[in-house]
Amino acid sequence: MLESNDIQSSYKERQQEIIFKIALEAERRPLLESGLWFHDDVRNNFYYGSYLFAAAVDDSLVLLFDRELAKQKAQDVLLETLLLQNRQAGTELYGHWPLGLNPIPREASPHELPVEIMGSLMAYFCKKYGGSLNAQLRIVLNTAFGHIYRSDFFRKPVVTFGHHEAKYTAAKLIFGTMFADEILLEDGRQSLKSTLAYIRSKGMPEYGSLPWFWHWVQAFTCALELVSAEDTDLIITLKEMLDHLWNVRAAFYLRGAWVGAHSRGWPHDVPGDANVLHDYVQFGDFKLPEAMPRTEYAGLLFYKAPEEALTAAMNHQTPVEATKLTRKVVPADPNVQPLLHSYAYISEEFAAGGMWERVEEFDNEQLRWAFSLPVSGEEGSNQLYFFHPGEGYNEGDPRHQSRYMEVLYHKNVVISLFPIPQGDKNTIIGVLPHGEWMQEPNALFGQVGDVYFAIYLSHSYQLQERSGYIEVTVQGKPGGVIVEAIGVKESAELGIIGLDAFVIAMAHNEPQFEMEDGLAAHYTTSNGDRLQLSIESELERPRALLNNVKISLENYTV
Repeated sequence: MLESNDIQSSYKERQQEIIFKIALEAERRPLLESGLWFHDDVRNNFYYGSYLFAAAVDDSLVLLFDRELAKQKAQDVLLETLLLQNRQAGTELYGHWPLGLNPIPREASPHELPVEIMGSLMAYFCKKYGGSLNAQLRIVLNTAFGHIYRSDFFRKPVVTFGHHEAKYTAAKLIFGTMFADEILLEDGRQSLKSTLAYIRSKGMPEYGSLPWFWHWVQAFTCALELVSAEDTDLIITLKEMLDHLWNVRAAFYLRGAWVGAHSRGWPHDVPGDANVLHDYVQFGDFKLPEAMPRTEYAGLLFYKAPEEALTAAMNHQTPVEATKLTRKVVPADPNVQPLLHSYAYISEEFAAGGMWERVEEFDNEQLRWAFSLPVSGEEGSNQLYFFHPGEGYNEGDPRHQSRYMEVLYHKNVVISLFPIPQGDKNTIIGVLPHGEWMQEPNALFGQVGDVYFAIYLSHSYQLQERSGYIEVTVQGKPGGVIVEAIGVKESAELGIIGLDAFVIAMAHNEPQFEMEDGLAAHYTTSNGDRLQLSIESELERPRALLNNVKISLENYTV
């Protein structure tokens, strides 16, 4: 569905850049004894094979390798990947692929996850490139679709409105169309409508969830490409879904960074946004990083975001505050879940924000709050945050936060208090991006890119180099952290030029921490706003005040 105007061409150029880079890596990468490139995740073989084939048949690309040999190598890997499907009807996970392939891929047990996204992407690949495939691969590919269809993996109700069900819904539409199954197609149509209605009215329960948000985008973009063009109502609803998803993305976007809270995140996105290929193609306002840990189909599949999303994502000359509501779904709990309030302050140079409330998330992988910097194209962290380690935490993996943290968000300032009970580990962990940092006994001042940071701590700390970031370790009684960020441009307008001058200016803002009767932090920002966060009892909600007035969350909308 590509148009021929200049703007669309820029998207295509960015896609071709991705295709070329991944194809070059695939062509150069030696095959394992199994005839595959990867044993860690079966899907990576399908993705790399798709990109290598796409490059080999694209005459507009100037390649550094032999087209015919590359085309054959891609088809060989794709064939070997397809043959790993469980094709024995009546067996457990019939129609599925294994996920991990070690030590012998053809002996690996099938897994429920790969087909969810890979099945739909395979259908799109076949539509786009099927005419160029050799006869054997084309036959095996179409046979695989039959096994997928008869596996019925997608015949599940919509309950939690999460990424698994989104992929089931898209698969219902795709395979219902492919096999002229009107009952399945209607099920998909109703699932799509109910999902869209829910996330429009109550928000996405999986807020900021990466890489799974991109599975939503890819699955429904595939469906849009593969359903009947004559099914006008379905086409309209799919476009409404994709427009909504891109508006969700745009609201918390800063030059490749996903701002604010994440309900889940993998190590390649915490503490550094690395799953950026879809953003790169859509927005193109940052340099493509060399490392691409999640290739998937960003270079091959595209839907143009609506103009309001593009404007929201790209226009931060004037800082904006984004506020959103969401409500989680817990099937085993009959009670209505509480509303969650997500906040972000986004300027040209940086963003800050997170979730006011803390709830249990899958695998406890959430990122409660962070300061985010634009993606630079270099490896390393672009996020700054502090947390108390919780269930699942491992040294060197700065995720898995405990529930012992209360927060206050106000534009370029975040205050966190940590009411850690007696007997629990009293270490607070902080993540700093690489930059120029100056240390004081209970404070850190730094410049990272075009942003100055002032960090005030209730206790002394230690620093340690980690892979891609600097770790701050704060030990002591329950305490707190205050972070304020100011752009270099804004500081210069105030006559503050250079990190030394910034440190002198911020010396007047030294906060107060109270840790005797309850827990509290008082801070006056660079703009003169007086902030207070206090916790008097575990049974009471914390008091968050701005200029002695309670901060209201009444204006938050979905």
